[in-house]
Amino acid sequence: MRVLGLHGHGTSAQIFKSQTVAFRSKLDPSYTFDFVDAPFDSAPAPGINVLFESGHYTWWPKPTVNCIKGAHKWLIDYIDEHGPYDAVICFSQGCSLVGSFLMYHYRECPEEELPFKAAIFICGGVPMPVLEDLGVAVSQKAHDVNTRTGQLLHQKAGQLTEYAANPDKIRPGMGLWHDTSSLLHDPKVMPHESDVFGLDFTSIPQDIRIKIPTVHIYGAKDPRWPSSVQLAHFCDNRKMYDHGGGHDIPRSTDVSKKIVALLEQLKGGI
Repeated sequence: MRVLGLHGHGTSAQIFKSQTVAFRSKLDPSYTFDFVDAPFDSAPAPGINVLFESGHYTWWPKPTVNCIKGAHKWLIDYIDEHGPYDAVICFSQGCSLVGSFLMYHYRECPEEELPFKAAIFICGGVPMPVLEDLGVAVSQKAHDVNTRTGQLLHQKAGQLTEYAANPDKIRPGMGLWHDTSSLLHDPKVMPHESDVFGLDFTSIPQDIRIKIPTVHIYGAKDPRWPSSVQLAHFCDNRKMYDHGGGHDIPRSTDVSKKIVALLEQLKGGI
């Protein structure tokens, strides 16, 4: 299975490759991955330069509908030149790219064949401007949750920079995602479809729903957990897995084995 890898904002293909190595190392040789850098230079994501020294990129310079559609065109051109791919795996902003691309595809050209057969979303979401452009009723609550969870993630990830500059603040057993007191969600409670953090999925336009098989991997301690759950609700043929961590991909054996099992199921269904 040939898989295209799309990284998050302010990171890179090399960083995403490193982030996924734990579970990729447990896959059989039939899986191959092509990790690609986004087209625009970017400041590093908060805290990422503490862990990785590389270039930093973003899929769009501004989160406007026009810029996002421009990224869709870039994605299609890349796949036309370097594909075909059986699936796409994406993290954070990469999920926003793929999720929004699929929604527009189903709305605007449903007769055309998609350039991949399945998608793996890790800690993802869909941009609010895209949803509004597609006619989704985005409530003030949805906007507020999106803004606040973005702020919380920025603050949390930024602590890495603080710890790197002040190592005396680090205590044994301290984890970046351990303090969950500020989270807006309870990971033990999946919201009702009529109010998924401000989105009513009983009234979502059916022609933008994502039909291909999808896997959704996210973390209970991730401030952006609500966005991952929203994205999953747009997908009709989905499998969901909470790895228990934050806005990242834990490298533990248990998590890696679970992700491998999900990819095997996905592969068997396409």
